[in-house]
Amino acid sequence: MSNRKWSLGLIVLVIVFGYILIQFFFSTMKINDLVRRMGPDKTVESSVKYVVLISQELDNAFWREMEKGAGNEAEKLGMKLVYMGPIRSNVSEQIRLLEKSIALKPDAIMVQGIADPDYEQLINKAVDQGIPVITVDADEPSSRRLAYVGTDNRAAGKQMGELVLKDHAGSGKIGVIIGSEMSDSQRLRLEGFRSVITSVPGMEIVDIRASNISHIGAAKQTRDMLSHYKEIETIVGFSSLDAGGILEGVKAMGKQGVRVYGFDNLEITRQGIAQGEIIASIVQQPQEIGSKSIDLLSGLFKGDKLTGQYFIPTYVLDQAQMQGGGISP
Repeated sequence: MSNRKWSLGLIVLVIVFGYILIQFFFSTMKINDLVRRMGPDKTVESSVKYVVLISQELDNAFWREMEKGAGNEAEKLGMKLVYMGPIRSNVSEQIRLLEKSIALKPDAIMVQGIADPDYEQLINKAVDQGIPVITVDADEPSSRRLAYVGTDNRAAGKQMGELVLKDHAGSGKIGVIIGSEMSDSQRLRLEGFRSVITSVPGMEIVDIRASNISHIGAAKQTRDMLSHYKEIETIVGFSSLDAGGILEGVKAMGKQGVRVYGFDNLEITRQGIAQGEIIASIVQQPQEIGSKSIDLLSGLFKGDKLTGQYFIPTYVLDQAQMQGGGISP
């Protein structure tokens, strides 16, 4: 029996390693393809503008939606989008991909701000070399990026706080799961949320933990949180994978009556809302972020100027909205 378990474990490890190897191969192929199309020897499509989008995580649903919006808009405008990102969220890999992209001299780069000095320097390096940079999802305001396109994250955090307050009777213990302690967007959402919750006597945030942008991580942190703070009545997740993980963790602990709130509209979150297991979710519009970014770059290539921040609104998704087929901006 032990040999069988060992063999099964080895097979699982081989499958996981193979998946990682394949994903790395495809990431490398994308970079090589970019080299081929944008190298000094190119003789065709010389007027086509190439835009690189570097995601936080390659196959994350949020970033795939953004890729879809950006890709569709690029195709419509006669531009080419090259999408790449780490297999799993990894700041060092994002830095490496940005460095390689700059060396290839695309016409523009779209990146997530990650509040890292080395990353900021690379953004400035790109701009110095005449490569316009737009930040998406999270800003890098101290860099020389041309513009930020995405959610007003502090406002979205306040929106979540007001949603939680509306559903409470003025008192309650709250747990919070953020995607990453390194993410500026998560920090801003937490700031906005905290500003609303702490203004009301009786409401208290008793614990804050990071899921590492992982469903499994959110489930584990939820179990640990509930085992330490049995008085928690509400748990809020601030990244797209958190709500499903929180719900799993709550069920694993056999805890009844915990109110769960999430971010974005993954299928697992939508199912949870439909079944009444998740109260509501603050939903971003990644396709709009992608298409708006490409549209702004198209204007820039024609002589328009880009400055400041371009906020894409969020909306509340709850059971009433799903049943009514509408949204609440």
